[in-house]
Amino acid sequence: MKRGIIILAAATLGLAACNQEKKGAGGLLYTIYHSDGKEKIKEGDIVKMNFVQKNDKDSVLASTYDNEMPQVFPAQKKMYAGDMNDVLTLFGEGDSATFKVNLDTMAFYSKQPKPEQFKNDKYITFTVKIEKVFKKNANEADSLFRKRASEFFQTDYKTTMEAKKKAEAGKIKSYVDDNKLKTTTAASGLQYIIEKPGSADRAALGDTVEVNYTGKLTKKNKKGTYTIFDTSDEKIAKAEGKFQAGRPYGPTKMAVGGTIPGFTEAIQLIGKGGKITAIIPSNLGYGEQGAMQAGIMPYSPIVFEIEIKDIKKGTAPAQPVAPPVVKK
Repeated sequence: MKRGIIILAAATLGLAACNQEKKGAGGLLYTIYHSDGKEKIKEGDIVKMNFVQKNDKDSVLASTYDNEMPQVFPAQKKMYAGDMNDVLTLFGEGDSATFKVNLDTMAFYSKQPKPEQFKNDKYITFTVKIEKVFKKNANEADSLFRKRASEFFQTDYKTTMEAKKKAEAGKIKSYVDDNKLKTTTAASGLQYIIEKPGSADRAALGDTVEVNYTGKLTKKNKKGTYTIFDTSDEKIAKAEGKFQAGRPYGPTKMAVGGTIPGFTEAIQLIGKGGKITAIIPSNLGYGEQGAMQAGIMPYSPIVFEIEIKDIKKGTAPAQPVAPPVVKK
């Protein structure tokens, strides 16, 4: 056998071994896809990690990739062999892996029943990428370590936010191009498509409108659709898993000027019976803070589909209040 073929065969065997599912304590199952061979995580390290969480039906329950925000947390002492903290000690910075935590073992040691959402599942599954492991130096005082870590991750966060800010224009362009939209761009930066102009009368600050609306993100999720974060349509809410029992659906009353600026601007572009799709940049939406409870990350553009059902004239401008986002 030629030397090149031997090397290729050895590399193939090594890759297969790396991708093989292994068993750990407490019913843990894990597969390491890639390892940079760096020092493993230990208690006290601060970890920055991207992950996708799934149940046994392969349904995605949470994903830092959807939020574009890796999770940062301290590695803690394990409660039992094979728990969430124990499994982290198998990985180092740069590693990617999948691990399955046995829910029956978790329930036994925690003395708590399985969470309702996992009652028919045997495992909770995480696919992870260890982005950073911040370690304490030898003989370093705890106070100095915490100060170093705080400074590092504050700088890291600012860098991430700056990158998100610079990427926003590209996200809007991708959404417009992917959906083959022909938009009009206002001086404010709002992009919109008027499906129906509606009546000649327009709402003004201080008026009250009744609207049907659906708000969504501009980035596709794992299902290949745009995540809806709020809607007045009960059918859509149920289909998207956003339905809230007791909440009134259908046309919703809003004070013009009492919502995010992009929404306020959009509803003044159409009359009663009008329909508009508004692509709202973050400076007219939720800005650098985002609306985390609704899954809207900092510097995230959003889209609202709006229909005005009625306009009630007011007497004075409204003061800005909470925007139309369903609280979870």
